[in-house]
Amino acid sequence: MTRLLPHLHDPQDRPALRFGAGDSSLALSYPELAAAAGGLAGSLAGRGRVAVHATPTLHTAVGVTAALLAGVTAVPLNPKLGERELGHVLADSAPELVLTAPGAQLPGPLAALPRLDVDLAGSGAVPAGEPPASAPALVIYTSGTTGPPKGAVLSRGAVAYNLDALADAWAWTAEDLLVHALPLFHVHGLVLGVIGPLRRGGSLHHIGTLDATTLAGAGATMVFGVPTQYHRLADQLETDPDAAAAVGRARLLVSGSAALTAVDHARLRRATGLAVRERYGLTETLILTAARAEDEPEPATVGRPLRGTEVRLAPLAGEQADGLGSVEVRGPGLFDGYLNRPDATAAAHTADGWFVTGDIGRWTESGVLALVGRSATDLIKSGGYKIGAGEIENALLEHAGVAEAAVVGMPDDDLGERIVAFVVPAGVAPAERELVDHVAALLAPHKRPREVRFCEALPRNDMGKVMKARLPRD
Repeated sequence: MTRLLPHLHDPQDRPALRFGAGDSSLALSYPELAAAAGGLAGSLAGRGRVAVHATPTLHTAVGVTAALLAGVTAVPLNPKLGERELGHVLADSAPELVLTAPGAQLPGPLAALPRLDVDLAGSGAVPAGEPPASAPALVIYTSGTTGPPKGAVLSRGAVAYNLDALADAWAWTAEDLLVHALPLFHVHGLVLGVIGPLRRGGSLHHIGTLDATTLAGAGATMVFGVPTQYHRLADQLETDPDAAAAVGRARLLVSGSAALTAVDHARLRRATGLAVRERYGLTETLILTAARAEDEPEPATVGRPLRGTEVRLAPLAGEQADGLGSVEVRGPGLFDGYLNRPDATAAAHTADGWFVTGDIGRWTESGVLALVGRSATDLIKSGGYKIGAGEIENALLEHAGVAEAAVVGMPDDDLGERIVAFVVPAGVAPAERELVDHVAALLAPHKRPREVRFCEALPRNDMGKVMKARLPRD
């Protein structure tokens, strides 16, 4: 019998989970976690799906762990969802109850569900049985950028396989202490960031905010973050050499959910001596590619396919595409489909069974994957060429006067689409022509912005991804 969380069935007396920093932190050892989650699992036995009010707390981690031990499907809910979005997710997933922290005030539609409070001091035996690998472990909802959020059904086997493949890529063992400050309603923070260390028998310390001082004192061997967090961390580490040295004693910094700029790669390496590894995945696929621990990572790339995962670049029809292709994938770590949406599931796959990610990428000379953006928002058709917005953004970010950049295509009578760059300046805004010429010197001339618009900030979601649909188009 292959267990999803084997170290909770024969728990050793070692740290499992810690949330918070300093004297206010809450922690559980493996025996304490097994008792608390085992007791809660007994109350969940026989249920179908349960919602989890996924605040970044120890209660969320224990609640999801209990559901997995009980063989019940957990539906982690973003605590910042608006009432309409929340109502849609609850109607679609139909959870029987909600797991939450004692005393938590639940938003409208969620408050109408029966609730079961997570008792961190609870006690009970871990269920002896183990559901089949094909049983659903989680239903995680997409961000809903192209319509109402869809629930991706992830099996226990997919989760286990993906985490084991990542352990192979990152030499992840029970000796590792993972530190992060990610949300717990999505793949990055929950699957990789909570279930990951528990499957290895290692430890997690969720520090709430990826602050240099707190991170330096945590003793991490691995750190997970998103580019916005790493950008702010680099700012802090540049002025705090002691914290930089302490963070540099980790063995692995991993960035995901969006592209980390070449500038921040260099800043973090100067400060800590560590090269950041990037990885690539989606809600539906878990992690597909990753820069391996033993390899020297290439900035602006996301590594090689994980063990057992196949990645291909399908040709882009029509205009010249400069080696770009549509990223399509298959393998044992992918989802089983969208809950209640066989139509959407079928539409997301090719006739021969490959999942279409919606991303555009290219293979580098060394054989690793580089992403240039989403096909819906980041593939610009201009002057007979198909151009990836991501490489233009990376080029802009190499200019000292650029703090942030987002590139889109806008309708143009002559070119079809013209390249427009939204730029947050680093201090005094450089001249528009200076930025245009900067890009033209680094990339092919047809990839230069035709217009640069300066702004105070770019719109981002909870995971730090730029929401290009919210950029002004007039």
